[in-house]
Amino acid sequence: MRGTTWRSWAAGLATVTLAAGLAACTSDSDGKDSPAKDSAAKSCTDGTYAWSGVRRWEKLTSLADPIRFEKKTEYYKALLKPTDDTIYRPTVTGAPAGVGAARVIKALGAHLKVKEPLAGPSETERIEKRYFERATSDPKGSYYSWGWIDLVEADFTYTCKGSTKPVKGHVSTWRGTGSGFLSCSDLSESTVGRAAARRTCPVGSPAANKTDTES
Repeated sequence: MRGTTWRSWAAGLATVTLAAGLAACTSDSDGKDSPAKDSAAKSCTDGTYAWSGVRRWEKLTSLADPIRFEKKTEYYKALLKPTDDTIYRPTVTGAPAGVGAARVIKALGAHLKVKEPLAGPSETERIEKRYFERATSDPKGSYYSWGWIDLVEADFTYTCKGSTKPVKGHVSTWRGTGSGFLSCSDLSESTVGRAAARRTCPVGSPAANKTDTES
């Protein structure tokens, strides 16, 4: 697990390869990249990237059972349980000859100006049961807690100096994971938080009233 962020505001194992898009090169089934099929292709490590179709979204990955405080509570511990059995692995299709998947992902991170590196080719994210703990000082009432993964994908075109045949490919990875905890009186700012509230908060509570679609 990498880069966990905790959100809190006062007011069966199926391996999944993250979706791949356009590619001018082939990719092995295990996610490792193969050279371009152009017999004239040469190694080029100083080309330039053009990014398109960049998408970032949070996916709900774990959820606590409905939480109810019968009185003001100073400390709380909840078990976050996975919502499915997905194992996440970064993928790069169409990595230019001589460049490799890791450098493509690093280039995407630079384009997005991320503070922490994006997940690289050797990383996996398997969502497991884990405990959420916090000092609360929260009043009596209903609460909800959830976990998420921050996914990223993008198409790219890689052009070498003097080349008339740019290489096209696709990257799928993630920025990090995190967890949140809120009162059912408070609407989450995130889509996954609202999805969590709809699943665990009492019917009619403010947090469970939003009807947008979960990512």
